[in-house]
Amino acid sequence: MFSKACEYGIRASMYIALQSLEGKRVSLKEIAEEIDSPVAFTAKILQQLSRNKIVDSVKGSAGGFQIEKEQIKKIKLSEIVYAIDGDNVYVGCGLGLKKCNANKPCPVHDKFVAIRDNLKNMLESASLQEMTEGLEVGTTYLKR
Repeated sequence: MFSKACEYGIRASMYIALQSLEGKRVSLKEIAEEIDSPVAFTAKILQQLSRNKIVDSVKGSAGGFQIEKEQIKKIKLSEIVYAIDGDNVYVGCGLGLKKCNANKPCPVHDKFVAIRDNLKNMLESASLQEMTEGLEVGTTYLKR
């Protein structure tokens, strides 16, 4: 449903949020290692997240990536998904057909529209803080 880049973007955001809650900035290399993603690919993802004001990039010897604590409460998963994948998850055909629409539906069109609407509602209501509550580095969601 989500691209690999989007999955990594969500995981990177969660990791950065966890570290930010402890007052830490994290490096590109640390994030890439933690989410088990190539460094160059992670850099592109973080650039998109930074451009969309989801993460803050601080340059210099004490630099790294962080998210302001107040922002962690406000950022919705839909913002992360949109920053990486755009709105494709909300408009595509469930079977991947190019000409599927309400006028020429595929066999699963109506059922998939309902699923897609539920997904959109979930992503728009779930905050980054909710996603990180109870998580620690070393859990199923993060590599270590």
